[in-house]
Amino acid sequence: MSLHAWFHVDNEAEIASPALLLYRPRIEHNLRLMLETTGGPARLRPHVKTHKLLPLTRRQVELGITKFKTSTIAETEMCADAGAADVMLAMTCVGPNAHRLARLAEKHPGVQFSAIADDEESIRTLASAAQQHRVTLGVFLELDCGMGRTGIEPGEAAAFLVHVIKDTPGLIFRGLHAYDGHIHDAELAVRRERAEAAFAPVLAFRQRLEGEGAHVAELVAGGSPTFGYHAGHADRICSPGTTVLWDFGYGERHPDLAFLPAAVLLARVISKPGKDRLTLDLGHKSVAPENPHPRVKFEELPEAEVLMQSEEHLVLHTERAHEFLIGQALHGIPRHVCPTVSMHGEAVVIDRGRAVETWPVTARNRRITV
Repeated sequence: MSLHAWFHVDNEAEIASPALLLYRPRIEHNLRLMLETTGGPARLRPHVKTHKLLPLTRRQVELGITKFKTSTIAETEMCADAGAADVMLAMTCVGPNAHRLARLAEKHPGVQFSAIADDEESIRTLASAAQQHRVTLGVFLELDCGMGRTGIEPGEAAAFLVHVIKDTPGLIFRGLHAYDGHIHDAELAVRRERAEAAFAPVLAFRQRLEGEGAHVAELVAGGSPTFGYHAGHADRICSPGTTVLWDFGYGERHPDLAFLPAAVLLARVISKPGKDRLTLDLGHKSVAPENPHPRVKFEELPEAEVLMQSEEHLVLHTERAHEFLIGQALHGIPRHVCPTVSMHGEAVVIDRGRAVETWPVTARNRRITV
């Protein structure tokens, strides 16, 4: 493997493995491609659940991105700390989380905080917290456009909830959220066709609400696989997440999306238990384990087969085992980068072929302060 391969790190001997490496030039490429795809920052509300990193969120703010989407209260607080103006928590607030969100609104009065809701009880919970803390919280109605995970189907019951939000003190109706995470077909034409079918009822429902005097300020649409499709419609706000770091799961399935893998797992050979085996220090505590193998693809050994993986070990079968020394580094791209990042407490930033700084994975834990 050439010393000039894109993943090479001159001072790699200083980095303990396993480690999460982030390649700054590739992150910059991905961020700018996201902006080019939407025509600018105004139509972007990127999801930060992929990276959970305060410095990376700050970089997005520097590029003019002011709106963000989150999955946890900690991610929501991180965005506010990074200088975001508008943060949508794409998770229904139950238990104490409505009060945690309201306390964030108290702490950051210049930030518009919102949550999603798909039933009257969750709307009342948000309203109670907002009123108690004397803040105003936004609410996006969560629509089910076919995934069947959360949300309410467009129709009478959904319209009733919109008017409940509008008429409840302490709340502001911000718009609609429709996530089409079930659409990730490899063939672009099929993906587009399914996305169009999924969003036809959503668009008709928005038109109905506008006719009833309920202004839909935002329609937050889609994830990463359908990002290109939704970006082609100026009436939608796009919320891709994986695009900022990318992974081989999406990369192999969606070659039409020209994002680059920017996150690499550094592992080392720790044992050679046989002439055709390599054991690495990369167990399923270091790479997302929810998918079948391969969960990571190594640039130096793309053909290697996984024999087993345990908490701290990964055993590979390869006829090239004799080419590798104990302690030698390998560089792998994860299949699913989002949960992989959250397994690491810090990320090593690589720039111009050198490790230059370390970023704590800020929102890895569920709580920062509130």
